[in-house]
Order: sequence, then C-alpha cells, then structure tokens
Amino acid sequence: MELSLSNTSSLRFPQNDFLSLHNCSRPGSFHSFSNKKLASKSVSLWRPLIWRQSHLVRLEAQTAIESNASGDKHDDDDFIVEDVPHLTDFLPDLPSYTNPLKKSQAYAIVKKTFVSPEDMVAKEIIVQKDSPRGIHFRRAGPREKVFFTPEEVRACIVTCGGLCPGINTVIREIVCGLKNMYGVDDVLGIQGGYSGFYSKNTLNLTTKVVNDIHKRGGTFLQTSRGGHDTKKIVDNIQDRGINQVYIIGGDGTQKGAAAIYKEVEKRGIKVAVAGIPKTIDNDIAVIDKSFGFDTAVEEAQRAINAAHVEAESVQNGVGIVKLMGRYSGFIAMLATLGNRDVDCCLIPESPFYLEGPGGLYEYVEQQLKENRHMLIVLAEGAGQEYVAQSMQAFQEKDASGNRLLLDVGLWLTQHIKDHFTNVRKTTINMKYIDPTYMIRAIPSNASDNIYCTLLAQSAVHGAMAGFTGFTVGPVNSRHAYIPINRVTETTNTVNMTGRMWARLLASTNQPSFVNHQTVRERVDKETIDAINNMKINST
Repeated sequence: MELSLSNTSSLRFPQNDFLSLHNCSRPGSFHSFSNKKLASKSVSLWRPLIWRQSHLVRLEAQTAIESNASGDKHDDDDFIVEDVPHLTDFLPDLPSYTNPLKKSQAYAIVKKTFVSPEDMVAKEIIVQKDSPRGIHFRRAGPREKVFFTPEEVRACIVTCGGLCPGINTVIREIVCGLKNMYGVDDVLGIQGGYSGFYSKNTLNLTTKVVNDIHKRGGTFLQTSRGGHDTKKIVDNIQDRGINQVYIIGGDGTQKGAAAIYKEVEKRGIKVAVAGIPKTIDNDIAVIDKSFGFDTAVEEAQRAINAAHVEAESVQNGVGIVKLMGRYSGFIAMLATLGNRDVDCCLIPESPFYLEGPGGLYEYVEQQLKENRHMLIVLAEGAGQEYVAQSMQAFQEKDASGNRLLLDVGLWLTQHIKDHFTNVRKTTINMKYIDPTYMIRAIPSNASDNIYCTLLAQSAVHGAMAGFTGFTVGPVNSRHAYIPINRVTETTNTVNMTGRMWARLLASTNQPSFVNHQTVRERVDKETIDAINNMKINST
C-alpha cells in the first residue's frame, strides 16, 4: 500500500478496497487499516496517522492490481472525507479524558451513546450503481474521549449579523448543553457582535439566566455587523482565559470564525472555535437548511394572506408582498408553494422583464381579466438591476460587505400602477406589504426550536471532543462537522431547472421569462433549453 501526501483538505480511500479503521491515536484519526477483501494479504500501518485539514492523505492499494490480474473489476473512484481540524493537530501532547456522558442518567438509556470515529455523513445520497462514493463529512455527536475537563472550560458565545428567528434558542441550548451534559459552569456572553470582544462588557450566562430567552425574538446578546479585528479578538480571548468560542452568524461571520481559528492555531493556544451557521435566507451551502427558515416561511403566510384579502376585495386589485432573499429566493419560493393563492413569484435567480410578449405587464393584465385580482410575491433581491437603472443608484455595501438593496417592492408597485394608468388607461388598486422586519424579529416556531437544539448540542459535543475551526449542520438529515471554508466558498441558490421551481411554475402558471433578449443575456443556454423543454405537471 502506498501513502502519499498533497496540499488539500480531504482524505480519500479507493472505492473497491473496503478499509476497516480502528485504534485511533486521536478521536477520529485512523491508526490501522486492513483490507477485508484480501484477508490473506492484510496491510496495516503500524504508525499513528494524524489527519490534518491542510493535507490530503491518499491510500492506493497496490494489492488492487493483483485483484485486476485475477479478473476482479477495479474501480478508481474514491471515498473522500473532508475533515475538520483538531486541537491535537497543533497541540499533539494534549491529554484526553473520559466523557462525562458515560455517567449521565439521561444518556444511560441510549444503546450507543458515543459516535464512532468511523461514522461519516455522505454529501450525496442519490447515487447509481457505478457512482463514486464521493465526499463525506464527519458525523456530529458526543465522542468517548474529550479534551477538556468541566472545571477548566471557560466558554463564550457571540452573535453577529442580522436577526433571525431561533438565535436565542441556540444561545440557550449551548449554555444548557455545556451545563447539563458536561458540567460546565463558566460561560460568557459577548455583547454586540465581534466588536464586543474588545469594546464591551460580557455577561455571565447560566441556565437560570437563559431559561426563557427562547420565547423572545432577536438576540439576547445583541448583534452588529463588521467590527472584526482578528488580533484584538484573540488577544481578548487569551486575556479572559476563554478556551471555547461559539460563533453564531452568516457567511461573513463564519469567515471571521475561520480567521480566529487560524490565529489561535498560529499562537498554539488551546481554544476550540465552533461556528453555528445563521441566515434567514437559507443561502448557506452544503447544509440542508438554516435555522429560522421554517419560521420565516410560516410567518410570511400572514402577510401573503392579508395581501390576497386586500386584492380580491377591490376591483382590479393587485397585491404585492416583498419577502427576504438577498441572493437566494428560497423564502419567496416556499412561501408561495405553501400558500397556493400566489399568481407570480419573482426571485433573484430568475430574471424577469416587464414589457412585451410574455412579460410581467402582459401576465398581470391576463390575470385581472380572468380573476379580477392578482397576487405577486417577490424576494428583496429580485430585479435589482432594473431598480438601479431607473434610480441611477450605485452599488453601496453595509458593514458586513453585503450589497445594500434598493426597494424593489415600491419600485414594482409604482411601475405597474403607472403602466396600467398611463398606457392601458385602466384603474387598478395596488396593495403593497413589506413584512421583512416583522418576520425576522419573531421567536422561532417548534420545528426550528428543535433544530436549534440539535445544532447547539452538536457544536458543544464537537468543541468538547477537541474539534475546532468547524461549523455544524444537517447534511441529508444527519448532523455533521463541516470545514468552515465549505459553507463560505459559495452561496446556496434556487435551482432554476430543478423540480421545486417546476412545482412553483405549475402552481402559479406564471411565465418563465427566459425567452426575452435581456433575460437571455443573463441566463446560460443550457438553462434556457432545459426550461423550454420542461414539461411541468402539478405534483
């Protein structure tokens, strides 16, 4: 068996050589390997093998060549593990301890209390017979060995960026998880986002203090955008004796968490950095969905229902509801599908146009003739190029680096009204509702509360087990530890040739808008052909 190292962050195993992995020198590192197919030619690595995120460990079984010679089919496809860093990567002499959960009365009923170091979560679960096994992430959950004693832990929690339902639940469950599962009493709350590390006082968080904060919207710790100064933050972490940092925020916040981890590693200090991804838009890559999203879709129904009542109660009523979605239209899409009264949904991923055959004006006129009212739901990031052109606006950004959006809802309301009043000589009644801040400021619903609990507890288990520089989330309904760069390198967007968008088009019967010249310039030919050839059925 040949072992080679190269500069990347995955660990690969050949598909057809099933490797048994056991006797780890660190939780999650694999000490020996044996090939079950070739029992008489078992190969083992007698030396401890430590995984490092910055390296790729590739094992190429030379015995597979012998299998080919004997007539066995050989496939070069790999089993890839995208691993997360561990404190022992830069502090190899750290002692480990027995997990206190072994003595937990609650966990005594669990048949298998601890996650095996061999447990992985597949990124893709829809496969074909000859598909490669593909990318996998380390399964989240409690480990048999931990690298912190309850007495030595001083944890801190910080929330950054915009508001989202469920933030307080995550805060509560981190505090309660540390106390109830691991006996940790020392937890600090950093107030006001990243800048709070070096400019504000902290709060002492106990289970009593956070007991009912999940019933409130917003964040108990307050938040802010920007303010990230890596060296100042890590200096403060050292000065306060903090050794576990839990960071709740979106992609910009998670990039900051990665920078903090890198600085901690550079200084060689025992600090575990765990990220909990937060975005109400559901635009974080890799994970199934972000917390607060279900609550946002549910709460959006109130605004959509109100707009529908207003529109159908007057002659030629047109209701417009603007929902969140800077770059991704998931809230608008799912809220539309969940409502069934919406006639048109406009999102950032799907360009639209107003005038001409197949345009929005034509569709509005058609709906008014047939139904005497119409309901439009649009995401805040939709049609920004049109608004910017008409208002001659510049691309300004906020403290987090996000593009400041113009109000497409007001713009579209005025343009539809002007078109029908001045061009079509028709009187219409426009009803515009913007529930953005009402939605993001509410407490999370029951479904999101459960989800937030799982996220918080998974983060706690990971930090106690010595993992660092990671974020946590569900991948195909199984919680996993994911390298931070994987959730920040790209944005999750609605697939315009996927079944979910096809279901929406079938529900609303709206035009796809892809045949106009200005839209064609923004949409690739493959997408246009796929949509033109798509046969949509209600499902």
